[in-house]
Amino acid sequence: MTQIEIARKGKYSKEMLKVAKDEGVSKEYIRENIAEGKIVITSNIKHRPKKVVGIGKGLSTKVNVNIGTSSVRPNLALELKKLAVALKHGADAVMDLSTGGDLDKNRKLVIKGSDIAVGTVPLYQAMVKVVSRGGSLPDITGDDMMEAVIAHIKDGVDFVTVHCGVTRETIERMKQEGRIAGIVSRGGSFIAEWMHLTGKQNPLYERYDELLEIAKAYDCTLSLGDGLRPGCGADATDRAQVHELITLGELADRAVKAGVQVMIEGPGHVPLKQVEANMLLQKRLCHEVPFYVLGPLVTDIAPGYDHITSAIGGAIAGAAGADFLCYVTPSEHLRLPDVEDVRMGTIASKIAAHVADIAKGVPGAAERDRKMSVARKALDWEGQEKYALDPYIIRKLRKGGKILDGACSMCGKYCAMKRKP
Repeated sequence: MTQIEIARKGKYSKEMLKVAKDEGVSKEYIRENIAEGKIVITSNIKHRPKKVVGIGKGLSTKVNVNIGTSSVRPNLALELKKLAVALKHGADAVMDLSTGGDLDKNRKLVIKGSDIAVGTVPLYQAMVKVVSRGGSLPDITGDDMMEAVIAHIKDGVDFVTVHCGVTRETIERMKQEGRIAGIVSRGGSFIAEWMHLTGKQNPLYERYDELLEIAKAYDCTLSLGDGLRPGCGADATDRAQVHELITLGELADRAVKAGVQVMIEGPGHVPLKQVEANMLLQKRLCHEVPFYVLGPLVTDIAPGYDHITSAIGGAIAGAAGADFLCYVTPSEHLRLPDVEDVRMGTIASKIAAHVADIAKGVPGAAERDRKMSVARKALDWEGQEKYALDPYIIRKLRKGGKILDGACSMCGKYCAMKRKP
């Protein structure tokens, strides 16, 4: 049975009990919200990650890290190093977005080496497969797309992104309104161009019941991709984005009714004043299923620093109801990220998630800050490492600075923390 089916029978899976304990909430709360589709536990029966997390209503904000080869840099060893960094710095999930090299091998090794949930975008593999045999985009069939989804789920992928909401109707609305950046989702652009070239409807939309069937068999969570997410602030919250969101909300209802775990993916580039409205809109239109957002990035003019722009947006989004933040690295828009980019992006998103948790009143979030403050007052550097999101940076910076009577080199003997009123 899926987590939803277990919950609807009034029973508890070991994953539900673990999540309840970790989150400091009752097991009844977890069961009831899983039964209603408002919480998901991303755990394919073929993988069962060691770090079990719940994503959704009333729980701490989770962070996903994207890794994966490209056609330009098909270096699997590098991606496995990135996976190690993501695990070290507390990522809750990782997505393998590989498009270069042996995709099957890449995926299986990431799943094998990951103690956390693994997600993928099977559509990429369908595209690469056809191109590798000398074909082009119009040669991809609905069967190719479905076969890729089935292969990924059977391998143990815990959640799959499927761009079911990119329909001919949605694309027409985008054309009528006009956009600066057009479609920036790789999967969304594949589907849109495929429909344009073939004159057909999106197979992932038309064959949605088949997706539900295979996802249910392995309790794989469907992550309904936002193929029309805005790629710049000026395109945010337009008719195409909202039309797709309405479609995804309807598809999410069908998934929950069928006993399949589901979450909704969201923007993207969103001006600061629109972030909260986007979160409220999704929760209303999608009946509070978990919301998974990329950033969002609140300005377009900071390439090289987009881990910061996304952290700002992520904190506001999380506080307003987003459940799952997809990290953004300094390399966003510029190149395939390296290991240091992954570290910086992970930490930035972890900061945003924690800030959101304090605002939402998640149990234990503010208490961790209080303990850090007590350690700072006591000049307890080991204690500060214990409560810090990145203890490694504390050791590194402290090692490079002169220590005087327990104080740092900023104030030395004039340390305010050592003064007594």
